[in-house]
Amino acid sequence: MSNSAPKLHNAMWPGLVGKGTDEGQEPPISLERMLELTAAAEVDGVKFDGIDCFLFLPHTDPAASDGDLIKIADLIASHGFDVGSLVAPVWPGTVGDSAMGDEESTSKFLDAVKMACRVAGVFDTHGIRKRGVIRIDSAEFGVDKWRENPVANTKKIAATFREAAKIAAGSGQRLAAEGEICWAGMHSWRDMLDLLEEVGMPETLGFQADLAHTYLYLLGHNAPEHALVGEGYSDEEFWAAYEEMTDKLRPWTNDFHVAQNDGTVHGAGSHDKTGKHCPADDPNGKLDIVKASGYWLKDAPERGIEHICWDGCMFPNAMLEKPETWNTILAKMIEVRDAHGWS
Repeated sequence: MSNSAPKLHNAMWPGLVGKGTDEGQEPPISLERMLELTAAAEVDGVKFDGIDCFLFLPHTDPAASDGDLIKIADLIASHGFDVGSLVAPVWPGTVGDSAMGDEESTSKFLDAVKMACRVAGVFDTHGIRKRGVIRIDSAEFGVDKWRENPVANTKKIAATFREAAKIAAGSGQRLAAEGEICWAGMHSWRDMLDLLEEVGMPETLGFQADLAHTYLYLLGHNAPEHALVGEGYSDEEFWAAYEEMTDKLRPWTNDFHVAQNDGTVHGAGSHDKTGKHCPADDPNGKLDIVKASGYWLKDAPERGIEHICWDGCMFPNAMLEKPETWNTILAKMIEVRDAHGWS
């Protein structure tokens, strides 16, 4: 019998991340269209259970009124979806600013967390949101400034995160910091672990593991001193290193993204120089998605994980508009659940 849990979610932010109106950029894909594309996907009678949302325009105004948020919730519900994890707009140029910055910057960061918690509360009360966390990062792009004083700067980020966690706990929410090589203090598995331990609030602030981003942790991009494998690694070396990394970070992991990576470092627009997501069936993909997922999903219910989400940012709009793209993704998500899920 197939497993019924975790629930299968699709991310809405591939319609936003790397998109824009600047020269060379493709336009964003609306929330309405992303919902339609997700709802149309079906594999052997199985469909996506829900979505994870990016709390920023043009999808969702994080300062929207309760009434406007209820309209969005009704729209999502009309497709038969639940809402899971939410992405807080913590970056400069959105609501927030650097968690490693001055008092003005960190205040903006905390304002973004407060706004996300309010939205989460509205969705929770509506009944559309039944699971998930609020995703954050350090909002300090690049590691050069952090390297000027790594210990002090990690403590600064941790202090901001600690305040954010207090805000979340007071709202009945949990936070997840997504490890990614472009974010200062979170750019390697070791630095990510140091930051989580410095915050020291595992019940409220955990780790969001993304298969694509954590693959680059192994290679030591932006932190060669923390590389666990070198170029030309063998399968035996890879899986030994993968187990070492996941054993360290899994106890903190409270949200999980299924993804693929081709080993290159590439982005688009303001999200440049990060791990490149690939299609689920990309022939250049470096990961055995199903096997790798099992390392992160071990004992997942004990860590409060109730759903998994596909993350595939910076795909061309033409690819996102193809029904087969989403059917292929959904099929892989079902494989992950069948192999590592529960009932």
